Amino acid sequence: MLQMPGAWFAADGSNFDPGFSAPNERESTSRETRKPRILVVDDEKRIADTVAEILNLSGFEAVAAYDGWSALEAAMRFRPDYLLSDVLMPRMNGAELAITIRQSQPATKILLFSGQAGVADILQSAQDRGYAFDLLAKPVHPARLIERLREL
Repeated sequence: MLQMPGAWFAADGSNFDPGFSAPNERESTSRETRKPRILVVDDEKRIADTVAEILNLSGFEAVAAYDGWSALEAAMRFRPDYLLSDVLMPRMNGAELAITIRQSQPATKILLFSGQAGVADILQSAQDRGYAFDLLAKPVHPARLIERLREL
């Protein structure tokens, strides 16, 4: 992601508007004016770090975690407005993470993403327990990701 005056460019060279103005250095840190916080979770570090970087460049305050357990610890400290998590991860899948976050921080908006077709059973299991989560397919263009986050 490259920012040039008045334009944003994705790694593929396409131009997109993230829809957020550049952060003001004198911006207030009150809850009403602070950047929306996003916890990005993926067991593939490169994906988690890249998505967090794109979101940070797009007006969010994003941090990355690489498994469900470290994400839970980060969520307690970071208090995210959004959770963006991969579904298929070792030790704790994204749906279990989302359920735990929903129970402890009910105001957090949740968006799951996956590049695997085999997540239907995991999501159905969560739904059977009373938890429904939106799913976004990987790979996703940064503009589409930001659009979906806004829709939550």
